[in-house]
Amino acid sequence: MYTLPKPIQVREELLKRKLRIFSAGEFMDAFNTTPYPAKYFLETQVQQGLLARLKRGIYTLKTDMPSEEEIANTIYKPSYISFEYALAHYHLLPEMPYVVTSATTKPTRLFTTTSSSFSYRTIKREAYTGYALVRQDQKSFLIADKEKALIDYLYFFILQKCPENERLFKNLRNKSFYKTEDLNRRKITAYARLFKNERLLNLINQFR
Repeated sequence: MYTLPKPIQVREELLKRKLRIFSAGEFMDAFNTTPYPAKYFLETQVQQGLLARLKRGIYTLKTDMPSEEEIANTIYKPSYISFEYALAHYHLLPEMPYVVTSATTKPTRLFTTTSSSFSYRTIKREAYTGYALVRQDQKSFLIADKEKALIDYLYFFILQKCPENERLFKNLRNKSFYKTEDLNRRKITAYARLFKNERLLNLINQFR
């Protein structure tokens, strides 16, 4: 009968394979094991603190936690960080939101872990662009550039108005404080046209 290595050896092997976030299937492949012992080990080590469950079937090393941005990119694919979280990342909003916000071509979803929440908003496939892989402080993640984060946000602003959105929009229009005057106007217009929404195109005129 196959016996899994000790937890410390499992941790070392996962780090060696760069699997700080992994599925049950990837775990079985890494240790050449079958579903029952893998499930038992994963559930036991979640209880004992070696692992954390991010969502059903997806785990991470609790001892070597990846960043929230890396988790956001991994637990729901394809996706890239955008909207309020990206705007705050670029200091276009005054404070970082509690939820890590991302764009996806898949259905809208919200995932909550013991430490963070991750929201995913659906955008059109033709508008799924304007992002890049950023490497920062030994972490790497996909995030929209400044202009695309703004357009993604404004598109949803016009779809769903609420008091919080009104406040954020008012902040963004304060060009002298939030430095929106440094944004590339041509990129803003080009990204806006991808959504094929006249209200959005009219709205971006307020940033000229």
